[in-house]
Amino acid sequence: MEGRRRKAMTMAAVLGHAFGDCLRNVRLLNVGCSTGIIDECLALHVKSVVGIDIDAPAIETARARCTSNNVEFRIGDAMNIDFPDASFDVVICSQVYEHVPDPAKMMDEIYRVLVPGGICYFAATNRFCVMEQHYHLPFLSIIPVSVAHWYLRLSGKGQYYYERHRSLGGLRGLVRRFNVDDYTQRILSDPGMFAASYMFSGRIKLGIARVLARFAYPVFPGYVWLLRRP
Repeated sequence: MEGRRRKAMTMAAVLGHAFGDCLRNVRLLNVGCSTGIIDECLALHVKSVVGIDIDAPAIETARARCTSNNVEFRIGDAMNIDFPDASFDVVICSQVYEHVPDPAKMMDEIYRVLVPGGICYFAATNRFCVMEQHYHLPFLSIIPVSVAHWYLRLSGKGQYYYERHRSLGGLRGLVRRFNVDDYTQRILSDPGMFAASYMFSGRIKLGIARVLARFAYPVFPGYVWLLRRP
């Protein structure tokens, strides 16, 4: 729960940097909202929040726990978003693409529901991340899927590896319809400004991350991009 609140603070800081005082007038959609912790935090900074998730029990939990009057939760499919064109100023898509059967269709839907000039906050893990974030097994997202299934079973953490991560090139292809403003380096340059100090435990880790991002960006573990609909 605390980890999701921290992520929400980073999102709010990045969006505040992009929108300035106009952030308070933003209509925001969170795709893959789960139990709504991030939505409740973001509601303090924007006009309204809608969270959607295909997980019905998670949506029921979100509805039960969230008391903010400018937040709404709906059961919804990221590949078929049940809102008219140009309904939102901001869409949050954070660590979602690898769970969706057709992430390209999801990005088309995000493009559709954004107003012209609207922004998608896109946080994504690189396939070439050494430590896979969901199961915390080294190299899990890098190896072939058939081997990943076997690796997951051997570890006792699951039967099938359903997540499908993309490389940097694959991610760039996925968001090709948008104008990309890469915030990864900005966050690394000043984690405090973007409420992201929790990502780097100490100066050594931060220093390594800065070097890796500068000289080996294609294998950097993850990215934060603002995708603007032209």
